[in-house]
Amino acid sequence: MTQRGRPPHDDVLTPAEWRVLEFVRHGLTNPAIAARMGASTDTVKFHVANILVKLGAGNRTELRHWPGIRRGAALARQSTDREGEFAMGPIGQIARQVRDIEASRRWYGGVLGLTHLYSFGDLAFFDCGGVRLFLSQSDKGGDGESILYFRVDNIRRRHIELESGGVEFLNAPHLVYRHEDGTEEWMAFFKDNEDRPLALMAQVTPAA
Repeated sequence: MTQRGRPPHDDVLTPAEWRVLEFVRHGLTNPAIAARMGASTDTVKFHVANILVKLGAGNRTELRHWPGIRRGAALARQSTDREGEFAMGPIGQIARQVRDIEASRRWYGGVLGLTHLYSFGDLAFFDCGGVRLFLSQSDKGGDGESILYFRVDNIRRRHIELESGGVEFLNAPHLVYRHEDGTEEWMAFFKDNEDRPLALMAQVTPAA
């Protein structure tokens, strides 16, 4: 008998569900996810409901802290064994909110002369001598607080160590972007002692 429908996936979630989950772990609402995916809000709700059932999670908060990684992700190759010293890396990115992304892109690139790395949607990235400047459009503009992103080699291990030391994380390490060459960008957000936002970031290259 011929099997109908899509073939079964060899992972706990389908590719579409993984994409929705990463957006949920990043803190996006259903309408925001729908806009990013070019889908309807009902479609996103459907995916979220399926994800909750498959992972046995009770709500979105539990999804944000779920540490699973999709099968085949470059990050899955990294060990989480806690052996030896593990220090925080240098600052790899600073985020700033702007009211007009097009005007800011022209100003930071044309007036300040920063090297434009890439842009998509209402996001723009510039190089500041090895530190990446991340601009995002927001109604708050300059009223939003800047976020410092610390670069680490093994984000899964560092997340476990900091959380076990009492650091309050807002989400588990999650994939935020995959470049054309397969390089993955992973992040996890946490709070400092005064509840200000900080983040871990890691770039993981695919296997050679």
